[in-house]
Amino acid sequence: MGIISWIVLGLLAGAAAKLLLPGRDPGGFIGTTVIGIAGAFTGGWISARYLDRPIANHFYDGATWAAAIGGSLVLLVAYRILFGHSRR
Repeated sequence: MGIISWIVLGLLAGAAAKLLLPGRDPGGFIGTTVIGIAGAFTGGWISARYLDRPIANHFYDGATWAAAIGGSLVLLVAYRILFGHSRR
């Protein structure tokens, strides 16, 4: 997959992560979009490096989607913990 495919996958993975983890985000739509793209790259890298599951070159591969959405979820949770507003 090329860089454009990973960006598109990241946009969709960010939207899926937002659906799975609803609520207010400190960065809004733009922040969630950037987190989705970064999560797709991070999830793909972790999958290939540490889980010994290289990402396929197919856009519709389930493992590729799982890695991208998982990476987006992890980054979204970390983003909320680090930059979220405290509720008092």
